[in-house]
Amino acid sequence: MNLNNNPEFSDFSDTKNTARGSFEETKLDDGFFVLTYQNETNTIQTLEREIDSTYIQFHFCIKGSSVFVFNNGNYRLGIEAENSLLLYNPQRDLPIHLEVQPNSWLVSVLVSIKKFHGLFSQEADYITFLSADNKDKKYYKDGKISPSMAIALNQIVNYNLNISIKNLYFKGKALELLSLYFNRSEDADIEQCPFLVDETNVIKIRKAKDIVIARMAEPPTLQELSEEIGLSLKKLKEGFKQIYGDSVFSFLFDYKMEVARKLLEAGDHNVNEVGLKVGYSTSSHFISAFKKKYGTTPKKYLMALG
Repeated sequence: MNLNNNPEFSDFSDTKNTARGSFEETKLDDGFFVLTYQNETNTIQTLEREIDSTYIQFHFCIKGSSVFVFNNGNYRLGIEAENSLLLYNPQRDLPIHLEVQPNSWLVSVLVSIKKFHGLFSQEADYITFLSADNKDKKYYKDGKISPSMAIALNQIVNYNLNISIKNLYFKGKALELLSLYFNRSEDADIEQCPFLVDETNVIKIRKAKDIVIARMAEPPTLQELSEEIGLSLKKLKEGFKQIYGDSVFSFLFDYKMEVARKLLEAGDHNVNEVGLKVGYSTSSHFISAFKKKYGTTPKKYLMALG
């Protein structure tokens, strides 16, 4: 079987090992897949799967154990029951070559970088292994499967609902799984993910965001903001871009326009009043900004809503 027929993903291949198996695959969306495998036999099963370098791989071993084999057998990486493994290498493809031990269950979630960014929206850039500085670095992380993750994983493996809703159900469970994977303990009041090292700076950047939102009608200058949060101007600019994917004032502009749009829709204020609330001293400046963001004037926008 030729693994290269499909440039993005291909079918599974047979291997030279005496025992072979294949994943059960569900495509959830473009660049978003769930693979499941249950080895209920008494022999080691070998699975192969082509995956290109634009994908992040999340592997979860529910029971038993398995071994990932890389570089023609020169490198082996084990995964035990109740453990997870994240694999990402933007420099080379990481095809799955997996030796699944007897009585072992696995669930894998494959997400393209593009899709992954989309899932996290602007917050995606605070996951450091996807940052500009690390875009050419390979990454792997192992960890424990939490009890809440184990529930979602078992619901995927033991799926027995109507086949017509399988895609929708799996998509919900895969998103739940990723949410739980990147979740921090509830008492950690910090906007960050396990990949970000300097938590102190994250707290300061988050404070900067809260300040400009709270004072959006009359925001401080970048210099004033950096002094208020106790972070250098350079680190403020770099950190804000990394965490929120945009400069401070570009982020604030988008936020103000979103607030303005909601205020207009609520209908309690006229165009001039809404403009003042989000920091525009003249209605002409507000109308111009609104049009830049949404491609239409506030008045036409309201008329379109009916």
